[in-house]
Amino acid sequence: QVQLVESGGGLVQTGGSLRLSCTASGRTFGSYAMGWFRQAPGKEREFVAAISRIGGSTYYADSVNGRFTISTDNAKNTVYLQMNGLKPEDTAVYYCAADSGRTVPVVTKDDEYDYWGQGTQVTVSS
Repeated sequence: QVQLVESGGGLVQTGGSLRLSCTASGRTFGSYAMGWFRQAPGKEREFVAAISRIGGSTYYADSVNGRFTISTDNAKNTVYLQMNGLKPEDTAVYYCAADSGRTVPVVTKDDEYDYWGQGTQVTVSS
């Protein structure tokens, strides 16, 4: 009933920028938060950023704080991730996620989310 679709990934050089988008479809969509996670080859999936859909509070991993910005367009059920000052260590598959709306999630934990997109590849060259 809830579908998430990401777009905006690609190949950029160090210092470049990308803007990722994730749109959720479904008439009953009512999550408390939406988030971005990433997974590089051979590494665990890690938290990147999240935003509360009520109040708009934002949360960032230390590794991206000051470089990435998460935002939403609630009318469109869309979350964005603006990535500036990209580094090679940002290379990963990026996933968007949404919780079910049943309970308030701990937004930094991937097991708190119920719906996931298929991912979009971000590659940053040296």
